[in-house]
Amino acid sequence: MGKKGKKEKKVKGADKTAAKMEKKVSKRSKREEEDLEALIAEFQNLDAKKTQVTETSCPPPSARLNASLSAHPEKDELILFGGEFFNGKKTYLYNDLFFYSIRKNSWVKSEIPNPPPPRCSHQAVVVPQGGGQLWVFGGEFASPNGEQFYHYKDLWVLHLATHTWENIKAPGGPSGRSGHRMVLSKRQLLVFGGFHESTRDFIYYNDIYAFSLDTFSWSRLAPSGSAPSPRSACQMTSTPDGAGVIIYGGYSKVRVKKDVEKGTIHSDMFLLKQDEKWSWSRLSPSGSKPPPRSGFSLAVGPAGRAVLFGGVCDEEEEELLEGDFYNDLYLYDTAKNRWFPGVLRGTKSEKKKRRRGKKAGSEDEGAETKEEEEEAVARGPTEVIKEIVTEDGTVMTIKEVIPGAQEEDEEDEEEEEEDDSASAPMVEPCPRSSAMATVRQGKLYLYGGMFEVGDRQFTLSDFYCLDLHKMDRWEVLVEMDPKTQEWLEESESEEEEEEVEEETKGAEGEEEESEDSEDDQEEEEEHPMVQEGETVTDYQIRTEQYWIKLARANMGPNAKDKKVAKVAVAMAKVFYEDQ
Repeated sequence: MGKKGKKEKKVKGADKTAAKMEKKVSKRSKREEEDLEALIAEFQNLDAKKTQVTETSCPPPSARLNASLSAHPEKDELILFGGEFFNGKKTYLYNDLFFYSIRKNSWVKSEIPNPPPPRCSHQAVVVPQGGGQLWVFGGEFASPNGEQFYHYKDLWVLHLATHTWENIKAPGGPSGRSGHRMVLSKRQLLVFGGFHESTRDFIYYNDIYAFSLDTFSWSRLAPSGSAPSPRSACQMTSTPDGAGVIIYGGYSKVRVKKDVEKGTIHSDMFLLKQDEKWSWSRLSPSGSKPPPRSGFSLAVGPAGRAVLFGGVCDEEEEELLEGDFYNDLYLYDTAKNRWFPGVLRGTKSEKKKRRRGKKAGSEDEGAETKEEEEEAVARGPTEVIKEIVTEDGTVMTIKEVIPGAQEEDEEDEEEEEEDDSASAPMVEPCPRSSAMATVRQGKLYLYGGMFEVGDRQFTLSDFYCLDLHKMDRWEVLVEMDPKTQEWLEESESEEEEEEVEEETKGAEGEEEESEDSEDDQEEEEEHPMVQEGETVTDYQIRTEQYWIKLARANMGPNAKDKKVAKVAVAMAKVFYEDQ
């Protein structure tokens, strides 16, 4: 009894500390949020003027991250809502709504009266009742300078059959937060974790709430057992029977000194299950777990497998913070409690299987899946370093994970030498974090996200698709070149104002821009030109000293010779391919 009483006191003490911290954060951030509420109200007033639903065919959505991408429960459509974009000076938040037709490969922008205000890092879940519903909870709004935050605690439902938004006002729900996770478990929405941040304080959560789709009411669960530590941005997947959820990974940070914060990337796993009562238990999965990371994308694939893509692992060295970004794929079998890397087979390997007489049937499916998992674990991915040089000279160094090569016999190797197309590298999404992902009809769809190079952030708008049954290759639906990214440095503010003034000058300004473009073309022509019939290797060898000199000028005298040489090779290649 004594031990039990002590344990209960410890739990109560921890709850009391968390409550105090939450009250402290809430008090300090109240003034900030009141300022932002006025800005949010302006957006809502503008949206309130819209009285009719309008749908317009449009190009793909603009570059963004931390939006939601959901599969329509009844149609071959995807639904993209909200998100954020940062160009180095200003943060943009969105509440636009897009529908992507899978069959037509086309986008439609849907403007519906009285939508949720702009937000990012929210959660959206589709429910197949009433012609289909999209439920949205929480998220955050940021001031244009990105220094103030407002965390939502509102709940919305988009009725897909009637194209109407409805704000569900139900008391007793989670506090305002972003980075939380929400999934459908039978007839209720389960919300776990997340964080709340103000200018000076932050708090991470590990509480869990349930929203009943029958009674439209919130309840806070009090599971027994050892719960995950507070965190945000974890993977949360329903169990195959729908009676519980699995939590993997996530991110949190603590303040170790007054102005020093330390981040933690979690890689543990937990099961929350309801028998008679809810209870937490720790999982120890088999197979090959993903290396620690945060900002990964997640979706639920065929047979209830959890799909994890990309992410970033931040490495702290003294005062520098550098991130290694990933583009690898991992699958988690919820029934077997097993991780394995998703290795692309390639279209050529499928042909070899057919030539060898392997039959694809329901009887062999289990054995083939097992063999696939074992081979994936044994092969493992290969990590390579890729460098891209932007037009302004910024060098992007990104890690890329190339799937392990399949074993090939000598006859196939000879065929590859004869067929150049077969040996060409497969197209893959570049490494990134905070991308949007969902699965529809066994296909994984991946949109946008971001990666960083130094202090510069590249926000993406490319769009990919991968058949999770075939696992052969990524299909590019929307292509984007990261070298064209706009980035405004703080020191460019005066230049930006001058550009705005020039735009107001009308035709005179246009003439000046055309002259500038001609000057740029003249500068490009100063680079050594590619000779007719010259290969990229020949060109790099012939112009090596020129590009080394240029790279040295861009990188400074303290850059290492080896690094300069790598950048010079990359710059020469970029120029060669542009010709």
